[in-house]
Amino acid sequence: MFSILGTILVGFVVGLIARAVKPGNDKLGLIMTTLLGIGGAFVARYAGAAMGLYQANEPAGWIASILGAVILLFIYSLVRGRAHTR
Repeated sequence: MFSILGTILVGFVVGLIARAVKPGNDKLGLIMTTLLGIGGAFVARYAGAAMGLYQANEPAGWIASILGAVILLFIYSLVRGRAHTR
């Protein structure tokens, strides 16, 4: 139970930092910010494992998680931008 709450809390913090680092106005709510941070951590974990930086069950670090979340935020803004221009 506490690991799920910890994951949500860390995801929220990572999502907030990623939104602060990326320029522009990203209108995301509380849930989307948390999902962004959790997704960024997953992206960082699997990309780091593919590059040999992390072992199979080793979690990604804070900086890598934030970079993964920023990448997801850029992708989200590209997809969202295309949807609003139609």
